[in-house]
Amino acid sequence: MWGACNGILTMSLKIKSKLKSIMKVSAMLTSKEIQKKYFKSSDHPYRIYESQIESILSESFTMLDAGCGRTAPILSKFKDRAQVLIGVDLEEPTEMLDGIKYIKSDISDINVPSSSVDIVISRAVLEHVSDPDAIFREINRILRPGGSFIFLVPNLFDYVTIASKIIPNEFHKTIVSKTEGRKVDDVFPAYYKANTFNAIKRLCKNEFEIESFKWLGQYPSSLMFSPHLFMIGTIYEKTISRFEFLKFLRGWLLVHLKTV
Repeated sequence: MWGACNGILTMSLKIKSKLKSIMKVSAMLTSKEIQKKYFKSSDHPYRIYESQIESILSESFTMLDAGCGRTAPILSKFKDRAQVLIGVDLEEPTEMLDGIKYIKSDISDINVPSSSVDIVISRAVLEHVSDPDAIFREINRILRPGGSFIFLVPNLFDYVTIASKIIPNEFHKTIVSKTEGRKVDDVFPAYYKANTFNAIKRLCKNEFEIESFKWLGQYPSSLMFSPHLFMIGTIYEKTISRFEFLKFLRGWLLVHLKTV
């Protein structure tokens, strides 16, 4: 018994010592330098999401981005990689988008024929949807049989998402612009109705089947304003990424659905 207690005490002292050394490092580095030291750009959920799309994309395909944004940045990366690229968003485009058909529309009512699209993609959009059932029905309508719906959304059990749920939407613009440096025009109300495995499984109903479902981590972007907090966030992210039983805490969900 005493041996076990001594072992736990020794481990605790080692952890404490390690944390002290890590905090000393964070005092000498900026958040950007810590990010570069501990996180590879290729491991970012955005890059993994794009790789997932690329792995199934064909030059003969029609691909639609649901909630593409004013400049359709993701579709722009796949120019000449598909036969037709369609971007759908409620906002007006801010620039000419060569090679992309832009539709200003709600993604629950898209003006394209039924069974005309091979892949629908969506990044960081579904958390802003108040009626995801309507979105899933519409995406199922426009996809061809066996078509793919690939999307990336924040995980409801991520600490940033939990904070976002607690804080009223009217304060999100100010907080996000100050902590992440994002423009206030790019911050939208969040509802988080399609942000857990069970919620997505329910939304599939008999219209989709889950091809793959991944929990992904990333650097603590919301803590960039403080090197000390960023380092603590880094320790947390590395811990939940290392242990599979903690995957439900990772910040992003990458989902690939196929029409039934």
